[in-house]
Amino acid sequence: MVKVGIVGGTGYTGVELLRLLAGHPEVDVAVITSRAEAGRPVSDIYPNLRGHFDIPFTEPELDQLKSCDLVFFATPNGTAMKMVPELLDGNCKVIDLAADFRIKDLAVWEQWYGMPHACPERVAEAVYGLPEVNRQAIRQARLVANPGCYPTATTLGFLPLVEAGLVNLTGLIADCKSGVSGAGRGASVGMLMGEVGESFKAYGVPGHRHMPEIKQNLSVAAGQDVALTFVAHLVPMIRGIHSTLYATITSDVDLQAMYEQRYANEPFVDVLPAGSHPETRSVRGINHCRMAIHRPQGGDTVVILSVIDNLVKGAAGQAVQNMNIMLGLDETLGLQAVALLP
Repeated sequence: MVKVGIVGGTGYTGVELLRLLAGHPEVDVAVITSRAEAGRPVSDIYPNLRGHFDIPFTEPELDQLKSCDLVFFATPNGTAMKMVPELLDGNCKVIDLAADFRIKDLAVWEQWYGMPHACPERVAEAVYGLPEVNRQAIRQARLVANPGCYPTATTLGFLPLVEAGLVNLTGLIADCKSGVSGAGRGASVGMLMGEVGESFKAYGVPGHRHMPEIKQNLSVAAGQDVALTFVAHLVPMIRGIHSTLYATITSDVDLQAMYEQRYANEPFVDVLPAGSHPETRSVRGINHCRMAIHRPQGGDTVVILSVIDNLVKGAAGQAVQNMNIMLGLDETLGLQAVALLP
């Protein structure tokens, strides 16, 4: 059994990690930390975990965490970077679900996250944890930067077009919608049911923290800089991301066949039949990205529809997928669930 620790077990991504790891046949979750809830049984806060994790939350102590084979950080931005160097020096693998190691350009990271980086020397070592792109590097990694939710849905949707050099890279558009769980579990007036119910709005239009992450991904795939317009929206649902992506095609190819071929061997990417319209409910609770490709009226604009569960393929599920790869386990272990319907 692999001994695992979770730092930050009370947030939505933390409890989603616990839900998924409860059914993982090769994992023993030995440490679940929370500064605010230390000493309190996990099932007191999340009764769905009763009988699965009969241990209390503890303070995040490095000596205890270093006894683990792998540690997940399901913490706010800026937390993992303060503890990662000592864990790596103690031969413990780390997966950070926050943004501390996602962006390679430290000046860009500090601009968007508003703080100096605590361990800049470790950023170059971190592997960006999108298995559909970096699987081989993840196998050898000690430190994985788990992707953001919007970047996962958007990167996977654009990726085949950008890799093949088939689109104009100066006019990519990502029009994305997310459920309220993407904002985390912290109390906020803006996330109250009375505020978000029966309403729908864009946010972060002048600049969203996930934009530089998406641009980095697509620029690496293209081998050159890309220009991206990214607009996020909040919709009155709990889980799910729907990314509607627009690009201008520069060559006439069979896009359906190209996408099917690109993702043919990916266990968690489902390219739907031509003409499909994927729904967020079709991926609720599972680690899949479902997508469909359209070319309206046969014109030169390609529209890709990409949906994920922001807490699973957009966070905890992808982290478990990365863990499986890092530890040499079957990539799909603990992730074979069927989506919840209705």
